[in-house]
Amino acid sequence: MPVGIEAWITQIPPITRAWLALSVLTSIAVQCQLVTPLQLYFSFKSAFTNFQFWRVLTTFFYFGSLSLDFVFHMFFFMRYSRLLEESSFANRKADYFWLLFQSGVLLLIISPLVNLPFLSSPLAFVPIYLWSRRHPSTPISLFGLITITAPYLPLALVGLSWVLNGTWRAAAGDLVGCAVGHIGWFLRDVWSREMVGGPTFFSEAPDGLKRMFGEL
Repeated sequence: MPVGIEAWITQIPPITRAWLALSVLTSIAVQCQLVTPLQLYFSFKSAFTNFQFWRVLTTFFYFGSLSLDFVFHMFFFMRYSRLLEESSFANRKADYFWLLFQSGVLLLIISPLVNLPFLSSPLAFVPIYLWSRRHPSTPISLFGLITITAPYLPLALVGLSWVLNGTWRAAAGDLVGCAVGHIGWFLRDVWSREMVGGPTFFSEAPDGLKRMFGEL
């Protein structure tokens, strides 16, 4: 029977666990100088003109060097991604991956417009935003200092990121993540459920993806 840290890791649902592991390993690799951030960031020219296709993935796994800001993002991303995967996406790994995949594609498309070479933090804010909209009356205590309701959580975290980094530019990616999260929430919870009245391309993973995850 797993104990200690092993038990804690195995209790994290699979999509969140894989994303967390890859993000931590990426930052450790940079810290150990095995790779540099210049090899990981995304740009259309580097990824597609220079055929460095790995950048399409690595941009979502690098949260920066090991620092207080890194711990801040890892803690809140892991906590609310886990809560969302265990509740709204329980036993629906393919649908949760599909949400993150669609959000990632949208972030890749708009990244040149907002000058965001790393998209890990914006993508991490998507599950935070979606969880907050699906639990509107849940009270959230921020470090035991103040209590807010869930819908205000994303903006509160953007403000904390601003304070930690000392500049609003550091929180710009988090704001973009909130915007993409809002689009995902609208397509799933408003358009698909209230306007269409059933599953759509945006709210349910394709059958092929479900087969990959053993759900068909």
